[in-house]
Amino acid sequence: MKKYILLLTILFTSLSFAQTITSKQEEASPAQYELLKKVNQYYPDITLSKSVTNFYADGNVIDTQQDFDLRGTKFSSYKLGIEPGNKKVVFDYVSTEAGHVYGDVTIFNGNALRTTFNEKTNQIEVSLNGKSVYLKKL
Repeated sequence: MKKYILLLTILFTSLSFAQTITSKQEEASPAQYELLKKVNQYYPDITLSKSVTNFYADGNVIDTQQDFDLRGTKFSSYKLGIEPGNKKVVFDYVSTEAGHVYGDVTIFNGNALRTTFNEKTNQIEVSLNGKSVYLKKL
């Protein structure tokens, strides 16, 4: 009997924590677009686009990504995400001239703080409002 109760408890517990995750391609919300515009103002390599794919869990946005047509560009891969709360943009791209570059841009007290990792040059760079404040070669 204990085995059946334990089995039923596990079954109902897992069902109660299940979430429905859906994605929808749509126009960026005003807050998302303002974040992208502010980031692009200081860091033009972060592409500005109004089309995003929002991922929802039970009706709430849990992740946002942008899709790009890379034909005719210098990039072989380009991924851009917006974290919930619209304070951070995460990027990851690969190009022949820059190599594999990834990092994030966080808006903090109205300033755009960027952390960049470049695998081709083996460097870490921290920039504030488009100006480098720290550069370290590993």
